[in-house]
Amino acid sequence: MTYRETLDYLFSQLPMYQRIGDAAYKVDLENTIQLCNLLNNPQENFKSVHVAGTNGKGSTSHMLASIMQGAGYKVGLYTSPHLKDFRERIKINGEMISEEEVIEFVETHKSNFEQINLSFFEWTVGLAFYYFSQNKVDIAIIETGLGGRLDSTNVIQPEVSVITNIGIDHTQFLGDTLLKIATEKAGIIKHNIPVIIGETQDEVKQVFIDMANEIGTSISFADKQIGEILPTDLKGEYQKKNVKTVLSTINVLQNKGWNIDDSSIAKGLLNTVKNTGLLGRWQTLSNNPLIICDTGHNEAGIKEIVEQLDSLTFNQLHFVFGAVNDKSIDKILDLLPKDAIYYLCQADIPRALAIDDLERKFNEKRMKSIKCGSVQDALCKAKNQVNDNDLIFVGGSTFVVAEVV
Repeated sequence: MTYRETLDYLFSQLPMYQRIGDAAYKVDLENTIQLCNLLNNPQENFKSVHVAGTNGKGSTSHMLASIMQGAGYKVGLYTSPHLKDFRERIKINGEMISEEEVIEFVETHKSNFEQINLSFFEWTVGLAFYYFSQNKVDIAIIETGLGGRLDSTNVIQPEVSVITNIGIDHTQFLGDTLLKIATEKAGIIKHNIPVIIGETQDEVKQVFIDMANEIGTSISFADKQIGEILPTDLKGEYQKKNVKTVLSTINVLQNKGWNIDDSSIAKGLLNTVKNTGLLGRWQTLSNNPLIICDTGHNEAGIKEIVEQLDSLTFNQLHFVFGAVNDKSIDKILDLLPKDAIYYLCQADIPRALAIDDLERKFNEKRMKSIKCGSVQDALCKAKNQVNDNDLIFVGGSTFVVAEVV
């Protein structure tokens, strides 16, 4: 198989939540357990940090990986989704897994894995665990894909568990209230493994406290524990919350005997993009005209983006916008700036909200919009309309950002 054929196999023949939604969601961990058994349980061969949460878990994971890498450790990093290249999901010290290793893994295990009908995400979890084990990483930062309790990554026994925050997202799977979603995320909490909660939220904090007490482990709230924070190269005011979560997590690792000095922490935070290759977090794509993108896509993420936009100075906001069909689009539109010009587009995935439906929603809200034929067409139209001191922002969906990064 070529690399392209291998990806086509993974993307097209097996369910992939990021593309098709509901059909890819599994209701237990049995497949993952069987998968790990077939691979001789590679997840037992390396230390790890487990990161869950509604928003910020990707940024948090990358900052943690950068710090640990700067401290001299060989660091695996598993995140999702990818923006441009499938291999972004699996890295060691910032280097993506090679195309050859992806091909070899799929060819070697294809027949056995087909017997247990793995989802796309289960395939990638197995590949990541196997790759980290084979390459003898010192520690791997493992980000959950969806939820926590039933997420395929939830077979690891980490050094520390991290839950960044709780917001309304993926309600068809995780529940339609913050309490229900928090309960699912709390499923990564394990006996005698410290848990860090990034943000103290009155509605859900007791869920985590009760779970930690019931299971038997210590719990800390990063925003109550960390005062002064350090700067990071990740832009956006919202990153300050993530930095507190990272610093609190590093404290736990230091207490467990990991050798992480202050210099490694400072340099790691300032070199996250360089060390890990993170894309799409308040990323400047161009300065003339000024084009910024961000992958924030649910209500909480959009609120953070709008607050950040409000802090900037510009004449006119041109917003390249698309969404997926399982988000609360009305609630998201209510949060968006009303004086922006919106260039509506449909990302090239089955889950994308149809452009005609998106246009109708904008018309109902009486928001100025231009229907575009594609993401690139939307960006092109925005560039043609932009004047001096205007801002083009690209967002609404991870997959819109993916097509312009």
